[in-house]
Amino acid sequence: MAEAKARKRGGRWRNWSGSVTCAPREVLAPGSIAELARVVGEHGHAGRRLRVVGSGHSFTPLVQTDDTLLRMDGLSGITSFDAERGLVTALGGTPLKQLGDALLERGVAQENLGDIDVQTITGAISTGTHGTGVRFGNLATQVAGLTLVTAAGEVVELSPEREPEVFKAAQVSLGALGVIAAVTLRVVPAKRLRYQTRRERIESLLDHLEQYKRENSHFEFFWFPYTKWAQAKFTNETDAQPTSANLWTEFNRVALENGVFWGFSELSRLAPPLSAAVCKASAWGIASTTAVDYSHRLYATPRAVRFQEMEYNIPAQHFAEALAEIEAVINRKRFAVNFPVECRFVQGDDIWLSPAYQRDSAYIAVHMYQGMSYQPYFQAVEEIFQRYDGRPHWGKMHTLTAATLATRYPRWGDFMRVRARLDPQGMFLNGYLQRLFGLDGGEAPAPKHVSAQDTATERAMGAP
Repeated sequence: MAEAKARKRGGRWRNWSGSVTCAPREVLAPGSIAELARVVGEHGHAGRRLRVVGSGHSFTPLVQTDDTLLRMDGLSGITSFDAERGLVTALGGTPLKQLGDALLERGVAQENLGDIDVQTITGAISTGTHGTGVRFGNLATQVAGLTLVTAAGEVVELSPEREPEVFKAAQVSLGALGVIAAVTLRVVPAKRLRYQTRRERIESLLDHLEQYKRENSHFEFFWFPYTKWAQAKFTNETDAQPTSANLWTEFNRVALENGVFWGFSELSRLAPPLSAAVCKASAWGIASTTAVDYSHRLYATPRAVRFQEMEYNIPAQHFAEALAEIEAVINRKRFAVNFPVECRFVQGDDIWLSPAYQRDSAYIAVHMYQGMSYQPYFQAVEEIFQRYDGRPHWGKMHTLTAATLATRYPRWGDFMRVRARLDPQGMFLNGYLQRLFGLDGGEAPAPKHVSAQDTATERAMGAP
């Protein structure tokens, strides 16, 4: 383990939002798959625990550990490209933005992405990360093969033809089956997209919802609480040339959507009763913009304002009812929330722990500005999601336990069987996963609330 230990890093680790911190015994960053397999095998033989971290964009304690935290920084980049078959293999630590740029150089692209591109490819698929578009599944549906390092230190190749059951379990696995060292993706020819956004009344959006979903490759909207307005976003393929030099569009995406919104969020934190007024001001500030660029550059949006988030998947047919209930509970309880409610739509799939398993889905996400109390708001909205057979996004906050999750996922028991076979000693588990999987009889706790003072301290310490 000498080579990996030479890259050891110390100190505390925290996730992007500041909701999770830990003090790992050691932090390792293997520089090759062979070194990774050696490190994992030695940990398994010694009875140690190991969790893998990508960019830290999950809001739950998925990687929290007091033993070894394994970073994937040294395993990045494309290792093979099969243009004829439309397949690309990338090492597991490759950030999505870097992957998108590298794919464009080869004339190809991922068919869909989420609205954040700083995650690693392994982290994104392992938590069920998704974009929007009723003809597209989540990112894990693009996976054609996986290279998995098991607790025994063995390097196993998985695909629909090779170990198909393990493959289905590993596509969305929460890092509980082993370390995904490389991912083979199905890619499509590089494409340019036209992105259009405008303000629209929520009643109009709901009246035209099925039309917007059907007629646009990618459609989503952000409804602002305490208002009847939403920001609607439409993205479609085009032959037009990129317009990335459009200064107004870039100013709106970067300055208005981050700098001005940060100011509004700080106002809400300092004076929570003003949150409704802030929502109204934000809604009136929605600009109509158009941009054309290559797909991976338009899917993602800069996120400089930090927040906590809960997101649930519900059957698409229940979307309008659930959103109406969310509006009603916000108005009734007057939560101090200034963030919009994010609404996206995804095609169903056959991945065991995918929230979109066997159903076309709507995703609804609620957010709270970092440093503000989020628990009462999230709890009230989560109760609504539960009435509609809700399944949580694995990287977002929720309070479900194994007993409930087993009823929401038809292949839950099969996943647990595969997990027990691949990692019988639980090397890839932490306390959170043990509680989530029902392996200790306890419940998964909500991450601790981080105060404004805690946030200021972390910033002073150089938190990311």
